[in-house]
Amino acid sequence: MLPILDICHALDPVAFARERLDFQPDPKQALVLASRSKQVILNCTRQWGKSTLTAAQAVFTAWHEPESLILVMSPTERQSGELVRKAAAFLSRLGVRRRGDGGNKISLLLPNRSRIIGLPGNEAGDRGFSGVRLLLVDEASRVDEDLYLAMLPVLAVSGGDIWLISTPFGRRGFFYRAWIEGGPGWQRVKVPATECPRIRPENLARDRIAMGDRWFRQEYLCEFAANEETLFPEELVRKAIKYDIQPLFTN
Repeated sequence: MLPILDICHALDPVAFARERLDFQPDPKQALVLASRSKQVILNCTRQWGKSTLTAAQAVFTAWHEPESLILVMSPTERQSGELVRKAAAFLSRLGVRRRGDGGNKISLLLPNRSRIIGLPGNEAGDRGFSGVRLLLVDEASRVDEDLYLAMLPVLAVSGGDIWLISTPFGRRGFFYRAWIEGGPGWQRVKVPATECPRIRPENLARDRIAMGDRWFRQEYLCEFAANEETLFPEELVRKAIKYDIQPLFTN
């Protein structure tokens, strides 16, 4: 049986992060950690601490749910490994030494048989999992679309949760579609740099000049900027589409 303190923390992930992991989330981070939504999409500024936040969520789930499987999907193996490394650092604060699961290159095995696995970022290496409790998609706007679609079935039977975490990357891809038209099933959280207490205003002013308006709005203000390579503005194309035109020929 879990100690009373652990039972309380199992019901309060924010308290668990603060008291057991020594991670002090800011108000928006605490909002995300406390979410009970099955589908979370986090549209956040660069340097907000999304990987640290995601690692804390992975450890919270693995610690309190024995034999649970948490998958971390990123554009590259290196990025997945970085997030798992942060999860390992949190586990060390719980007195758990780093140990792999024996079958996956980037993995953590907890004493309760829960696993946190970082995926390599290719379809061949990411397939084959089942019973997934939590799928964390880091830098989601830059994850290959086919890879994401190939991974969704890992939640079909388990009914596990999914988090999409990213800064925007144009008006394209599954991250953009989930944010814009994914429906009420997604809990959407937007965190521009102006709401991050760790980013200095003077640095934002400097980067706005260096980066230009489009990149600044995308990287810091979480806006889905129009793709520069398109010949016509997206809004013009949308206005040109008509759905009430009758076909010229019918069977």
